[in-house]
Amino acid sequence: MTWLEILSLLAAAAAAGVVNAVAGGGTLITFPVLILFGVPPVIANATSTLALVTGMPGSLYGYRKHLADVRPWFVSFIPVSIAGGWLGSILLTRSSETVFAKLVPFLVLFATVLFMLQGIARAQVMKRRPSDTSAPTPRAHLIPALCFQFLVSIYGGYFGAGIGILMLATLGFMGFSDIHRMNTLKSVLGSLINLVAALWFTWSGLIDWPRMALMTAGALVGYYVGSTYAQRLPQNVVRHVISAIGLLITVVMFWKLR
Repeated sequence: MTWLEILSLLAAAAAAGVVNAVAGGGTLITFPVLILFGVPPVIANATSTLALVTGMPGSLYGYRKHLADVRPWFVSFIPVSIAGGWLGSILLTRSSETVFAKLVPFLVLFATVLFMLQGIARAQVMKRRPSDTSAPTPRAHLIPALCFQFLVSIYGGYFGAGIGILMLATLGFMGFSDIHRMNTLKSVLGSLINLVAALWFTWSGLIDWPRMALMTAGALVGYYVGSTYAQRLPQNVVRHVISAIGLLITVVMFWKLR
């Protein structure tokens, strides 16, 4: 690798870590950069997935103080996330991605709009009921949320860009109000989805190890910076940033399919 490629991969992975810690969509940074330097698409996707998942501890460490608050939801969400991530990674190695890829921009746009709408609705509710609920009390929406999480996990194992936006939208409509706790749960579930996919890609021999190791170093820094500094911003600012990232991801994905 040339110095230009080394610096580019480090910078791309660090930027992807920051974006993933806040909202998700970092794959849209790392994947094109790998392609730019001549890595085949499937290997680029697999290498990017493994690099970003090995950098996830930086994000989890940054959100560590919120882990206890979201731990009760692990029992419900972790099994479907693991199962969906495993299924999606198998689909990538055994099927064509053309049809599925065409659905992705619409899926991310839908999730971004959902996230924006639930934020507006929650703001109106909180005006009438100022006490902040860190997690939803009723579980009426749990079954639909788990079904949607399973589909998101399949997509996450398959490609993964934008799964953070999808999960945040789901959690918002379930009744979560604290964006930092939502990001914590999203980070845990996203890391598990990517971990299952990364293990399958490794077993399938699809990893470019030198580039993966380099990008992991950049991702670790990016995840920690993103998760740490996002918590220092007001929640409404973080929500606006997430919405902007979701819209940007949608535009980029539509542009790629033109």
